[in-house]
Amino acid sequence: MSEPYSVRVTVRGYETDVQGHLNQAVYLNYAEHARWSLLQAAGITQARLIHRGVGPVALETTIRYKRELVAGDEVDVTCVFEWGGGKTFRILQKITKADGTLAAEVDAVGGLLDLKARKLVADPREVFKELTSALELFGL
Repeated sequence: MSEPYSVRVTVRGYETDVQGHLNQAVYLNYAEHARWSLLQAAGITQARLIHRGVGPVALETTIRYKRELVAGDEVDVTCVFEWGGGKTFRILQKITKADGTLAAEVDAVGGLLDLKARKLVADPREVFKELTSALELFGL
C-alpha cells in the first residue's frame, strides 16, 4: 500500500440536507473527485484513457459514516490503491476533518473497462504502469 494521495474540499451549504449535514450522496462525489484528482496528478486524463481504449469503472462502493460534516467544514479526502490478483483493485479512502476527526471511510472496488470489448482488462496494473510515470500514486 502506498502513502495516501489527498485533496482538500470545503463543504458547501447547498450540499447539505434538511438536518444541516452533508448529504449522503455527496460523500460519493468527494471520493470520485479525489480519485480523478489522483489520476490527473499521475498524468492520466480522460482523453488519454479514451485514446488507450479503457475507462475506469466502479464495481462496488461501501461508505461508513463516522461523524457528520456541516457547511464550512474543510476535509481531506485520501486515496490508496490496493492491488490483488486479477481484473479488479480496491481504492481505500478516508474523509477527515481538518482537525483530524474521521468523518467517513469509503471502500471501493474498481476495474478498467476495455471500451471495445466491453469487458474488464485482465491486469489493470499494467495499463496504469503504461499511462503514468508516477507509479507511487498507485502503490506500484
